[in-house]
Amino acid sequence: MECGFASWSSMGARAVFLVGFMASGKTSVGRELARRLRWDFVDLDARIEMRERQSIAEIFSGHGEAGFRMAETAALLELTQSLERDSVVALGGGAFAQDENGELLRQWPSVFLQAPADELWRRSSEDHEIRPLRKDREQFAKLYAERLPYYRQATLCVETSGKDPAAICLEIEAALLLSGANVAGRTETGGSR
Repeated sequence: MECGFASWSSMGARAVFLVGFMASGKTSVGRELARRLRWDFVDLDARIEMRERQSIAEIFSGHGEAGFRMAETAALLELTQSLERDSVVALGGGAFAQDENGELLRQWPSVFLQAPADELWRRSSEDHEIRPLRKDREQFAKLYAERLPYYRQATLCVETSGKDPAAICLEIEAALLLSGANVAGRTETGGSR
């Protein structure tokens, strides 16, 4: 499947942003991709929790979704302005669906990890993560449909159904020309030149 942003060159890449709905595999694929590239891995939700000194569930409970989105955009802005090392960044499920976040990420390559809503529902039922916006199957499917047009604006779309993280990473590396180019250009401390 083709995605929407204009072509992007991997020369000088310092970050790749993984986007997609809840349970799409952003964290597991992100960790594997970062390991393979010898880049840092950043989970935006974990960064928000550190910054706000509250869990995502507590932020939603105390400030609602609007308060969470403000914290999310602030954390993303801070991250994009302060990247010192090559990084793979896993965004929360709704981050890429916010216009201001999409604008912040236009200069960076983004990868939409796609799977059918039914599979994502099943995956999210099996994990033990607290997901404030996961309520019932109908609401889940509706939210997925609302966010899908945003996800499709990513630089690259990768179907994840029936694939393990290593296979997904291989697709991402090949499509974004990440394997050799950036690993060869790294300094011994792990940062980019």
